[in-house]
Amino acid sequence: MNVLKFGGTSVGSAKNINNVITILNDYAKKDKVICVVSAVGGITDKLLKAGELAQNKDKSYVLEFDQITEKHHSILETLIPSDNTEISNRLNAKLQELKSLLDGIFLINELSQKTSDKLLSFGELLSSFIIAETIKNRGLNCLRKNSQDLIITNSNFTKGEVLLELTNTNIKDYFSEAKERITILPGFISKSESGEQTTLGRGGSDFTAALVASALKVNRLEIWTDVSGMYTANPKLVQQAIPIKKLSYQEAMELSHFGAKVLYAPTVQPVLDAEIPILIKNTLKPNDEGTLISKLNEQNGLAVKGISHISNISLITLQGSGMVGIPGFSKRLFETLANEKINIILITQASSEHSICLGIDQSHVDIAKSAIDTTFEYEISLHKIDPILVENDLSIVALVGDNMKNHQGISGKMFRSLGKNNINIRAIAQGASERNISAVIANKDVKKALNTLHESFFEVKTKRLNVFITGVGNVGEKLIDQIQQQHAFLMKKLKIDVRIVGMANSRKMIFNENGIDLDNWTSQFHYAEKSSLGGFFDKVIALNLRNSIFVDITANEAVAKLYNDYLRQSIAVVACNKIACASSYDTYKELKGLSLKYNAPFLFETNVGAGLPIINTLNNLVASGDKVTSIEAVLSGSLNFVFNNFSDKNNFHDTVKRAQFEGYTEPDPRIDLSGIDVARKMLILARENGMKMEIEDIENESFLTKDSLESSSIDDFYETLKTNEDHFQKLYTSAKNNNCQLKYVAEFKKGKAKVGLKEVPEGHPFYNLEGKDNIVMFHTERYPEQPLIVKGAGAGADVTASGLFADIIRIGNN
Repeated sequence: MNVLKFGGTSVGSAKNINNVITILNDYAKKDKVICVVSAVGGITDKLLKAGELAQNKDKSYVLEFDQITEKHHSILETLIPSDNTEISNRLNAKLQELKSLLDGIFLINELSQKTSDKLLSFGELLSSFIIAETIKNRGLNCLRKNSQDLIITNSNFTKGEVLLELTNTNIKDYFSEAKERITILPGFISKSESGEQTTLGRGGSDFTAALVASALKVNRLEIWTDVSGMYTANPKLVQQAIPIKKLSYQEAMELSHFGAKVLYAPTVQPVLDAEIPILIKNTLKPNDEGTLISKLNEQNGLAVKGISHISNISLITLQGSGMVGIPGFSKRLFETLANEKINIILITQASSEHSICLGIDQSHVDIAKSAIDTTFEYEISLHKIDPILVENDLSIVALVGDNMKNHQGISGKMFRSLGKNNINIRAIAQGASERNISAVIANKDVKKALNTLHESFFEVKTKRLNVFITGVGNVGEKLIDQIQQQHAFLMKKLKIDVRIVGMANSRKMIFNENGIDLDNWTSQFHYAEKSSLGGFFDKVIALNLRNSIFVDITANEAVAKLYNDYLRQSIAVVACNKIACASSYDTYKELKGLSLKYNAPFLFETNVGAGLPIINTLNNLVASGDKVTSIEAVLSGSLNFVFNNFSDKNNFHDTVKRAQFEGYTEPDPRIDLSGIDVARKMLILARENGMKMEIEDIENESFLTKDSLESSSIDDFYETLKTNEDHFQKLYTSAKNNNCQLKYVAEFKKGKAKVGLKEVPEGHPFYNLEGKDNIVMFHTERYPEQPLIVKGAGAGADVTASGLFADIIRIGNN
């Protein structure tokens, strides 16, 4: 014999009920089936609302009744579209009983617990009637049996206590004589010994099924719902969550206690006592394997089986020096809450006995605080204990697994993962069984916490990076293209899932928590919201995603000033914008410090040499214990391009124009040609080498004329290049006569730095530097004579984008 229970969603529509009937028919071909059904989805809530409205003399209870009537008739007419008059009349008769009860509540202005049980019982009575009549209409051998004839309780209305001996006898006697292949039982409802209608309380339909399964000692109880079992995490919050194939009873109870809605632990106690396995199945996907819950524990299974949570928790803390060594404080605290019928969800106490921390449902916090204040009023007045501390808007996140006690480092891994993503833990609880590790966090961090922990414990091979890009210009477009092109490769080879979640230009910004579609991202800007730096930051914080990376592809000082705000939220920063690292030394050190404090990488490889690994090479030298004694470099791809193309045949003005047109210079070419850009790069290298240095400490020997340096606009600057062509031709002629090449060189030696145009002789490593290439020579204690050289393209959208991309991947590999 099979016992199957179908929940409200499973019987929530004609389509779903047809699925139920198909499942029952398949089972009935092999053996008898007992089917326990809940009320149609949403009907119990409507019954409650109708009753409350009637009690409050609000005539709109009739509208709720009409909706209940329409819902059931609609389902019946879809399931049995023709020749349903007789069944429809019987349904109307039952609905009229409901209407009479609501009218009575309205007239006497009262809704007692006894009447409430009568009212709510209509949900299951109506759904079971429609399902049974439909099955019979289709020629199947079926009977509906009223569970109130079988399940007997005391007279505790709204949550009757089952009289097990009498109930078990009724169930055994009835089903020993039952001939039908399919028996439909309404769940949740029962009767008292005196014959009054009662209900079984929360999860009552599960309880009905568990009582029947236990009494008949079936091989297993099947609970059919709208999901394919119990999941590793809430699939509505964690897209990567997967069904758990097997759980022990204890694991299932822990998960259900901490918010897994598929199962309500107390109601399945009868089958637990009888050691009857429970199979959770999906009505909408009956071929899915589901979750099997049984006594047997997989000794070699995963240490962590699932992650669950309870929201809207309040922490109440009782603390004070007067508690130390004094017995009875805990007893009085717990008794106070018990007297108010307040359930304690979590308990943690310091070994010093100085404080006790309790987690309760936030809806009870005012009552709890008032009661505790009264109980400990005397001790508070004498300052033996502090006034009760209450913290609201919290959640409990829990790791669950029988085998956690056999694996070292589970707690450390949990707390480390949360900490890396700036998720503050307010309290921790771990039982001696080590089956559950719980942490109290802010409600706003629940989704991030669940995804972070799921990634750590169930997606070890894949790490998702959530990228937010500000500055979707030429370089930004190249970066987006590279991320799209390499996505599959990174997933396969490095197990990194890079998703761009937010983008902004100077006018618009777009976001998609699941990743922006990179096939048509440009068109999405047509309908995007107005962009602002503060609005972009606020949206990043509101999304609160794990492994978030902010990418700055601007030359905007205001954007650079936001880095510390991002880092304080444990959001990594990747920047090609040099302003932050080349501003005051205090700002530079603050950003580096925040990166360490909040475990948020701050990477700016593209500040020097675009995509060349110059900063990374320097950092590796320093980290390995080598000492850099001097640095000599050509660090401006734009200036190198200019002087490689400028000659007596190509005037300086046109050469600079070409460099700007081809994207080798900043939008304002004065930044490049004044030497300030190279000075900033050398400043950053000096600082990364451990020097405390400001931009003013770098000697800048400009090759520009006074007119060019003092130009008031870009157009004015270009005019000065025309009028001062003779000056630039003299520079070129001098270098040519000396058989040298003009190179703008940055130098660092003995704690001093300078930048300026130099005539580089033939044979020097800089002499044949072509196009927009950069070159850096590191002289170190390990490379005293032959320097370590890094050379390659140092400007251009593609290589700059690749440098940014490399920093993003470096974060993913960290």
